[in-house]
Amino acid sequence: MTDLFSAPPPTTTGPAPVPSRTAQRRSQKASAAARRRRRRRRIVVLFLALVVVGGAGWYVYNHVLPGLSIGSLHPKAEDYAGPGTGSVEVKVNPGDSGTAIGETLVEAGVVKSVKAFTNAYSANVNAAGIQPGVYTVRKEMKAADAVALLASNNGRVEFQVTIPEGYTADQAITRASSVTGIPAAQFEKAKKNTKGTGLPSVAKGNYEGWLYPATYSFDPDVTATEILNQMIAQTKAELKKLKVASGDQEEVLIKASIVEREVSRDKDRPKVSRAIDNRLADGMVLQADSTTAYGLGTPGSPVTQAQNNDPKNAYSTYAHKGLPPGPIANPGAASIKAVLNPADGSWLFWVTVNLDTGETKFADTYPEHLDNLAELRAWQAAHKK
Repeated sequence: MTDLFSAPPPTTTGPAPVPSRTAQRRSQKASAAARRRRRRRRIVVLFLALVVVGGAGWYVYNHVLPGLSIGSLHPKAEDYAGPGTGSVEVKVNPGDSGTAIGETLVEAGVVKSVKAFTNAYSANVNAAGIQPGVYTVRKEMKAADAVALLASNNGRVEFQVTIPEGYTADQAITRASSVTGIPAAQFEKAKKNTKGTGLPSVAKGNYEGWLYPATYSFDPDVTATEILNQMIAQTKAELKKLKVASGDQEEVLIKASIVEREVSRDKDRPKVSRAIDNRLADGMVLQADSTTAYGLGTPGSPVTQAQNNDPKNAYSTYAHKGLPPGPIANPGAASIKAVLNPADGSWLFWVTVNLDTGETKFADTYPEHLDNLAELRAWQAAHKK
């Protein structure tokens, strides 16, 4: 219901009223005042920040910097005069840089600063040849002397293990155990880990023939597994160099091990290799005493005819045709090469007629062989052997 005495509602469709000049001046003054307030606040904040930074700077200048030496900001190449005293063992790991080696030596008290060592390392042209390993060095050495010692390899602590050609696996392990001090039981345990030792599947778990005869250098912390692995790796490298196919490796090592045990002179090895091939091709038994002795567990010892003829000995090449079940020793390079490159000839027999010089005679026929055997018997009688 409309109130007859009320004013009509304001319209909303017309243009907005224009502010007066007085109102505009008031608005401009208010904006200017707000800007001045914001400017004062920024000045105050900046002032306070300068006070805080300045105070911190004053504190560092008066309380922190006096306790710092220039060397702590820019490390000096502090060095010992040398030549050092006492001894200590340090280890250089594979891939260690000069800085890493320097840090190891500083920690061990060998050199005074990493900087001195790295300077000496850079100045020594032989430093890049420093080998991983354990070294015996002196404490408080001059950095240049420490670098020179490591680069010369003279201070390196290592075991030298020599495995002669013709050693059996047991003999090789006994030698390695006696030199390194690693118990034989650890080698037996390691042998079960064929993956760790690197023994190939063609060996069927048999280490015989795969422990390459050579001189090895081992660090003091070497393990039985690592020793076997290195010897086997050397055999693999030799077979690869001679381009022996993986499927032929075991047979080559079997033949080479017989060659290794049967003769001692390198010039006779290719002849024995040919005689072995000739006998196998003719379907003859090999009749090698060395295989019988291996099967008896007495490598290198004389055997009787009864022992040679015993069929219970799987390694008897008198009682069984063909090659023995596996190698009978660890052959050297000369024997392996002889198997791969046998001499030309029709020999079927061989016998060493002088056990001191190793002179061996070969024959095509059995009567000739009997004459050679008679020569051996005469030599043995003369020398009481």
